[in-house]
Amino acid sequence: MAFLEINDVRKQFGVNVVVKGFTLGIEGGEFLSLLGPSGCGKTTVLRMVAGFESPTSGVIRIDGKDVTNLRPNQRNVGMVFQAYALFPNMTVAENVAFGLKVAKRPAAEIKSRVDEMLNMIKLPHLADRYPYQCSGGQQQRVALARALAQKPKVLLLDEPLSALDAKIRVSLREEIRALQRALGITTIFVTHDQEEALSMSDRVVVMNEGRAEQVGTPFEVYNNPATPFVANFVGTLSVLKGKVLDAASGRIQIGKSEIVASRKLFQASPGDACSVALRPEAAVLENGHGGAANGAARNRLEGTIDDVSFLGSVVRVRVKIEDNAISLDTFNNPNAAPPQPGAPVVVSFTPNDVLVLDNAR
Repeated sequence: MAFLEINDVRKQFGVNVVVKGFTLGIEGGEFLSLLGPSGCGKTTVLRMVAGFESPTSGVIRIDGKDVTNLRPNQRNVGMVFQAYALFPNMTVAENVAFGLKVAKRPAAEIKSRVDEMLNMIKLPHLADRYPYQCSGGQQQRVALARALAQKPKVLLLDEPLSALDAKIRVSLREEIRALQRALGITTIFVTHDQEEALSMSDRVVVMNEGRAEQVGTPFEVYNNPATPFVANFVGTLSVLKGKVLDAASGRIQIGKSEIVASRKLFQASPGDACSVALRPEAAVLENGHGGAANGAARNRLEGTIDDVSFLGSVVRVRVKIEDNAISLDTFNNPNAAPPQPGAPVVVSFTPNDVLVLDNAR
C-alpha cells in the first residue's frame, strides 16, 4: 500500500469537470511532480490532497488514514505557495513559528524548532527581518521552513519557483531537493516547467485535461513518451509529416526520402499518413559541424540550414527538409565557425531515435 493514495478522484465545478478519475499511489519519501499546462488539473489535485478543495467523488488516504473529508489542519500536511504567503507584519522567525504557536507547542520547543529550521535553510541571520526586507528567494525559503516546522507527513509545493529569476530558481530547486532527501519527506511538486520536473523528481505525472497521460521516471517520460501529448509537451520535438511504406519493417516516407523506425507502427497500412518526431539531441549534421556517428545504420535526410540559434554551450540548428524541418543541437566550439544559413547539409539519426506519434498509446 502506498503512503499517499489518490483513488479515482473526480472534481467538478458546476458543469466543468477539471479532474477526471485520477488515481495515483505515492511511496513514502518519494518526490513526485505533477507536470502539465495551465488548466490541466494539477493544482486542483494538490489542493484536494491539502484539503482546500473537496473531491466530488473518490478517496484520498495518507499513511492508511482516509483524509478525504478532513479539514486542512487535520491532515498534517505542509504547503508552500507560489506567492510566498508570508505574514507581512511578522518577522522571519515569527512566520516560521506561526503554525507551532497555533498548535500551542511549548515556547522552548517553538524556539528550538525555529532555530533548527532557519539553520536548515541557511538564514539564521535574517530571523528578525520582515518579509519585505528579504529577497524573493529568501522569502520562499522562509515559506518552506514554515511548512516543514510542524514535521508534516506530506509536503505540497504549488509552483513555488515560478516567481523567481532563472539563476535563483536553479539554486533553490537544488536546495529543495537536498532538503527533501535529507528529511525523507513525501513530496508533491506542481509545475508547468518540464526542466524542473525532470531534474527534481523520482517520478513525473504528466497531466492533460484532468487526467494522467503518463506516470514514470524522468528517463521514461522523456525517452519513451506514451502519447503524442507527452511527446510534444516534454522536451523539444521536431515533428515530420510522412506516410507509411511498410508497417512491419517500420519504413516511412518523408518527402522524397525514406527512413526506418525501429518501433512498431501498430495497425498502420501502406499509404497511411503518420507523424514522426526527433529530439534535438538525436540528430547529427554530417557536414563536419556535428560529426556523424559510426556504427549502426542511420537514417539520412538532405536539407538546407534554415536558422542557427546560439544558446551558450549549445548551438541549435534548424534544417529545412522539403516541407519539413528538423531542429538539432550541436555543442558550441569556439574554434570552429557555426553552420551558415543556406548551406546544404545531411541530417542523420538512428532508427531507435524515431518516435512514431500517431497511435502511440
